[in-house]
Amino acid sequence: MTLRQPPLAAAHEDSGATLTEFGGWEMPVEFDSIRREHEAVRESVGRFDVSHMGQITVTGDDAGRLTNRLVTNDVSDLDPGESNYAAITDDRGVMLDDTVVYRPPADWSVDADYLVIPNAGHDTEMADRWVEHREAWELDATVENRTDSLGMIALQGPVAEDLLADETDADLGSLARFDSFVASVAGVETLVSRTGYTGEPGFELVVPWEETETVWTALDCQACGLGARDTLRLEMGFLLSGQDFDPGENPRNPYEAGIEFAVDLDSEFVGRDALEGADVQGVDEKLRGIELVDRGVPREGYPVTTADGDSLGEVTSGTLSPTLDAGIALAYLPVDRVSPGDSVRVEVRDEPKKARITTTPFLDR
Repeated sequence: MTLRQPPLAAAHEDSGATLTEFGGWEMPVEFDSIRREHEAVRESVGRFDVSHMGQITVTGDDAGRLTNRLVTNDVSDLDPGESNYAAITDDRGVMLDDTVVYRPPADWSVDADYLVIPNAGHDTEMADRWVEHREAWELDATVENRTDSLGMIALQGPVAEDLLADETDADLGSLARFDSFVASVAGVETLVSRTGYTGEPGFELVVPWEETETVWTALDCQACGLGARDTLRLEMGFLLSGQDFDPGENPRNPYEAGIEFAVDLDSEFVGRDALEGADVQGVDEKLRGIELVDRGVPREGYPVTTADGDSLGEVTSGTLSPTLDAGIALAYLPVDRVSPGDSVRVEVRDEPKKARITTTPFLDR
């Protein structure tokens, strides 16, 4: 299978980055080392190529109505320049993906009443889903998959604002969390949003595909790959689509996944009735944080047991936290059998390691 290439593919190859397949894309997993890149974001600033994320625009008289009925959070009241986080669920309430939905500013040159950001490899699937429901509901909306015409860069870390300020005259300090505006960055029209996937302050920048390298080069800081992106998001307990939930291999609803804050039951959307049941009745399992007491690195699929060896579940995501210097993991565990603070075991290469249940995020940010 031919992998999709991001707009920075040549720049990544020239830099000597280690590349990997992710969601059908060939993306950098690391440039220097995962630890160095991770520490740069936690302590200073780092830049990520996140052009593998989907970019779907929805326009027309019914663009808001269509999008609102396909995501779990209410986007109908978003003003231009606002966005929110939501899940995309089927009629069973099972998460197909999670997403950020933007109401772009009116002065953005891209024609978009709404901008939906699916995860890597989901852009075609979600664009088709929007089109299918537009037809079924007889709505007036144009849906375009712009993933191959827009690039996306994440600039993350405590000094991200200072670095970005050197390349734009925009008032970055006026931008609230999950808000966006259009600005010139390194001379390139850019949709600048106060969002990110690391737990640190920062920005995500949407730019024309052919201008992505101009902005990337201007932001002179540590380049970071998917390895550091994973350790950073895991320290915050953020979900990874296809790993912490998957409609085929690991079907979960937002209440099980711990993102019930992204569900607005006053809104009408596909899967709402099923999620109302989960809200009222509760769930049998919930995604929990696990921190190892013993030395070890938990990985996806490793069993989680009681101290006596009785099965509780298995790790969905795990790593050695560079910040905590300890193994951390996520796992769906029975709500009636374990609580934060409880002692459990994680079988690391068939060896039970002492661990404890904790709340996420693992870091206070």
